[in-house]
Amino acid sequence: MTKVLLNNRLTETGLFYKAALIALAVILASVLCAASIYQFRRVDPYVQDVLSLTGDSVQGQIIFQLNCAGCHGVSADGLVGPNLHHVSSRKSPTRIIRQVISGDTPPMPQFQPSSQAMADLLEYLNRL
Repeated sequence: MTKVLLNNRLTETGLFYKAALIALAVILASVLCAASIYQFRRVDPYVQDVLSLTGDSVQGQIIFQLNCAGCHGVSADGLVGPNLHHVSSRKSPTRIIRQVISGDTPPMPQFQPSSQAMADLLEYLNRL
């Protein structure tokens, strides 16, 4: 009888520690998830500035023709670079801005126009 009680206590203690470890893992995963969401949503000042402006699609088209059409095509149908029609339905404005300014997707060069020029380009891309 004593042996059975001792085994039950050991089993209960082991279950308690397993449950505590699982709870700790869930809490840690939740904190890491929340931190990554915060980091993803954090927007740099340039992006905030661009998004606060009203873009002019006519000016945006001029900027596109001068800087982007060589790779994306005069009508944005794609050449070396991809087709940009309906790009705003595939990417958020923030992701589009980061794509343009980062240079992280070769062969696309890094390009950082003024905030107003980027707002204009973004408005043009939204209308494609």
